[in-house]
Amino acid sequence: MNNPSVFDVIIIGGSYAGLSAAMALGRSLRHVLVIDSGQPCNKQTPHSHNFITQDGQTPGQIAKIAKEQVLRYSTVKFQNGVVISAEKIEKGFEISTQSGEQFTARKLLFATGLQDQMPSIPGFASCWGISILHCPYCHGYEVKDTKIGLMGNGDVGFGFCQLLNNWSKNLILFTNGSSTLTSEQTTKLTNHGIQIIENEILAFEHQDGSLQNIVFMDNSRYSISSLFARVSFQQHCTIPQEMGCELTEQGYIKVNDFHQTSVSGVFAAGDTTSMLRAVSVAVAAGTKAGAFINKELIEEEF
Repeated sequence: MNNPSVFDVIIIGGSYAGLSAAMALGRSLRHVLVIDSGQPCNKQTPHSHNFITQDGQTPGQIAKIAKEQVLRYSTVKFQNGVVISAEKIEKGFEISTQSGEQFTARKLLFATGLQDQMPSIPGFASCWGISILHCPYCHGYEVKDTKIGLMGNGDVGFGFCQLLNNWSKNLILFTNGSSTLTSEQTTKLTNHGIQIIENEILAFEHQDGSLQNIVFMDNSRYSISSLFARVSFQQHCTIPQEMGCELTEQGYIKVNDFHQTSVSGVFAAGDTTSMLRAVSVAVAAGTKAGAFINKELIEEEF
């Protein structure tokens, strides 16, 4: 393939899923371009867990090693940049970047991840991924058997308490306003020794992202060093929707078991398609997507 702007596959998003797919495709002798904006959702997270051989490593170091290994395959190219558009053409797809470059490929893979929507409470965003946490499987062990806060209400808050109770019996649920728990849920939480605090939250006091106090609207404070919370999200990249890719009710890109979207020739993998937001899950999804993209290319060629 002599034209430097023509590839078998363009992967938009060069984190764990994207790099994993690039390795599978590179080892399949496919000409691949990975374009990455350098804005991973876990950029503040100090350590990654639950990924064998890399447990406790920094997310950035895992990605650095992955990129180095992937780029040993001569058919894989990596470019820093932002893709601003993608359109269907006669023999595949044409993408344009913010810097004005254009590339074409027979297949596209979106591994663009999600963008967390932080509540507008001072201090929350600064603590996100450091001491305000989203996943007990990723971070629960590090705070096991300590006092753990949970920010949530109603069914979400109750379910979070059920889950975190496995890691600690010293839980405090902050509903950030009047409780919407049912009487049955309230009784069950109380019976498990879980305190419910309904004060509305004004701010989170912290030191370089390490939570120290929750400050309430009445200026009272509650000292706590770790808090689990769930936040809403949106797709980091809206190009798949603009191309006609369907989303699930929850807002993920809808894919089948082969990571194909509803648009022929367009694939998606990683956090952008799954509620299981973990490095290991993204890596597995990327490997699977890369293999099925190669299979589709083979079937078209043979």
